[in-house]
Amino acid sequence: MSNLSERPEKPVVGVPLPHESAALHVTGAALYTDDLVYRTKDVLHAYPVQVMKARGRITGLRTEAALAVPGVVRVLTGADVPGVNDAGMKHDEPLFPDEVMFHGHAVAWVIGETLEAARIGAAAVEVDLDELPSIITLGEAIEAESFHGARPVMATGDIEAGFADSAHVFDGEFQFADQEHFYLETHAALAYIDEAEQVFIQSSTQHPSETQEIVAHVLGLHSHEVTVQCLRMGGGFGGKEMQPHGFAAIAALGAKLTGRPVRVRLTRTQDLTMSGKRHGFHAAWRIGFDTEGRIQALDATLTADGGWSLDLSEPVTARALCHIDNTYWIPNARVAGRIAKTNKVSNTAFRGFGGPQGMLVIEDILGRCAPLLGLDPAELRKRNFYRPGLGQTTPYGQTVTQAERISAVWEQVEADGGLADRKREIAAFNAAHPHTKRGLAITGIKFGISFNLTAFNQAGALVLIYKDGSVLITHGGTEMGQGLHTKMLQVAATTLGIPLSKVRLAPTRTDKVPNTSATAASSGADLNGGAVKNACEQLRERLLQVAASQLGSNASDVRIVEGVARTLGSDQELAWDDLVRTAYFQRVQLSAAGYYRTEGLHWDAKTFRGSPFKYFSYGAAAAEVEVDGFTGAYRIRRVDIVHDVGDSLSPMIDIGQVEGGFVQGAGWLTLEDLRWDTGDGPNRGRLLTQAASTYKLPSFSEMPEEFNVSLMENATEEGAVYGSKAVGEPPLMLAFCVREALRQAAAAFGPSGVSVELGAPATPEAVFWAVQAARQSRAAGEASAADPEIAAGAPAGSSSGHALNGGSASGSAADGRTRAQTEALSGA
Repeated sequence: MSNLSERPEKPVVGVPLPHESAALHVTGAALYTDDLVYRTKDVLHAYPVQVMKARGRITGLRTEAALAVPGVVRVLTGADVPGVNDAGMKHDEPLFPDEVMFHGHAVAWVIGETLEAARIGAAAVEVDLDELPSIITLGEAIEAESFHGARPVMATGDIEAGFADSAHVFDGEFQFADQEHFYLETHAALAYIDEAEQVFIQSSTQHPSETQEIVAHVLGLHSHEVTVQCLRMGGGFGGKEMQPHGFAAIAALGAKLTGRPVRVRLTRTQDLTMSGKRHGFHAAWRIGFDTEGRIQALDATLTADGGWSLDLSEPVTARALCHIDNTYWIPNARVAGRIAKTNKVSNTAFRGFGGPQGMLVIEDILGRCAPLLGLDPAELRKRNFYRPGLGQTTPYGQTVTQAERISAVWEQVEADGGLADRKREIAAFNAAHPHTKRGLAITGIKFGISFNLTAFNQAGALVLIYKDGSVLITHGGTEMGQGLHTKMLQVAATTLGIPLSKVRLAPTRTDKVPNTSATAASSGADLNGGAVKNACEQLRERLLQVAASQLGSNASDVRIVEGVARTLGSDQELAWDDLVRTAYFQRVQLSAAGYYRTEGLHWDAKTFRGSPFKYFSYGAAAAEVEVDGFTGAYRIRRVDIVHDVGDSLSPMIDIGQVEGGFVQGAGWLTLEDLRWDTGDGPNRGRLLTQAASTYKLPSFSEMPEEFNVSLMENATEEGAVYGSKAVGEPPLMLAFCVREALRQAAAAFGPSGVSVELGAPATPEAVFWAVQAARQSRAAGEASAADPEIAAGAPAGSSSGHALNGGSASGSAADGRTRAQTEALSGA
């Protein structure tokens, strides 16, 4: 076992503990960025001047009326920027634009003594606009060939030979929705300038170092003149990885120009209309299977809706390509990626970061093709699993290690969930209920852990031991409710060999740990845990030398366990507090900077080849649903999950992450339906779902009636901190099973072997269309049995519409309605 993964005697890691701030959360005592406003003197408030048009060139900006509003202090415009007028890492996001690029784009900011004064002032700013044609939908962008950024191609094997060897070839299209982060805390920043002209910013950010960098270049400063701190976030989910930088820059610019602290805090509607979402995708695909249903070839083009600027769209698209294989070996593949440029908010990171989109494509393909191949969907998936011992590689060339875990978690879900018996029960239920059907589906995941950009796979930490034996740690990761700080406390206590009560954690700050990577890519515990462990090991080695001199032994024979240093085979001991005090008087350094970098990674973005991931996380989930045939309404009756987190650092935290990730994934796939005005009227490009009243989030009523979550046992991950694995993102993809169960329940309204196309999100409306299509297939089958001549007119989606050696499985989810479902409605 490696030094990084080996656990000492009586470790604090692995102990189920509540979140370190749980009591503060539930009592309301936890402080967030905007709470600090009320602890800061003379704060000014910033409010955006939004232009409610999808696109247009600014020809006039008049601020005089705003400045006349009582309480308005200043109006910030592009002329006020002393440095670079840009808030993005790609230099394509002007902080103060001269061209409006989406409905609600902020072109100026008003600073007021009160938020109300700033709001009234913003409404008084006059903006003249020369409106320009806009592109709102993915379909419009593809038709207009409106793309930006890189267009990677991932290829392996011989795709033409693969299709030539295929007994069954199908093709289709699939468009699926984006998703709003809807964190509880909206974007917020508070900036002030000290007497030395140093800029200090409190920001709700997942990437403090990048926030620091953007603020510095907007203000024309160096990074050492800007400090960013993140206390905690009320949720992030990727939405605060890149997008907080501009809001922090506005606050900092306002503070620089007024000499007073400035606060930016978006309302919910502002946050929804100004910040990016998960990328919606369009996929066009062609797939070939052999006679046994094994994939021979895949040719696909994935188009991401990037919005108006690049943001993180390039790495999101790259990760989508890297995850289109999911748990399946595809010997011959060509997958192309491209980014559509649309006049919508700039889409950004979201939990899974493109992985869910790529994996959804292959899961949708298999769900649609299984009936056409005459196979149970679960059987089709199992036949295509990566197999251990065969040296199989992903389409981008990385060997799939621990492939046996794909089957192991799957089989455990089948056994623990009693799937075989329940399938028989569901078949009996469906036979007896013509207007209500149930479905049961199981899906698996394989998710790569590490940043695709190799340089991001590093972290730092600062650990201080005080004379009284107390320990303070600071690391580069940020806390957004996921429990990272809890795990870091456990790692520090375990490495030093002391009780958890001895360790405290300080807020994340760029002047304590520099050049940090974003807390993203599920790498927070791996990277920062490695850095904290490294710093603590330096300190422990120094203290072992001191203990050895006091105990009259060799340092190699001393162990520190539960706050007591002892020599092996001796009764002598030295308490931690006494050991630390002795070390101080011996002038032993009691602080250490730790560092960690993930080894063994390499990636060539141009050839799209390499090993970008340290390891893969695995999981499997089964969902049982019940669908009302009259309305498409459904409920999730039961979910069973087995997930691989290695040897858990904190089991209670990890189970909570699995549950939360699954529910968020189910929301994306079944409920959350973002809508824009795509007409040609005056509100073109306006987000129509601007609040929780119109954008439906998962709630208690959507939770599974029975929810069983287990962590894979005996799953040590060599080369990761204390044998653990990442947990933040992978569980979201477990929710594929819910959508596949809905597909099977809808199919149960039709004849055996019907291929059902299902929108994403699979809202009750989309499920209704799927049910109608299945019913139409049944009607067509019954009609053809009575009169064979009618068979020629059977709609696409019926079993007779697909020959097993070819055919089409095409459809579009433009409004939750596929082509076959539209035909079914017209014939219903």
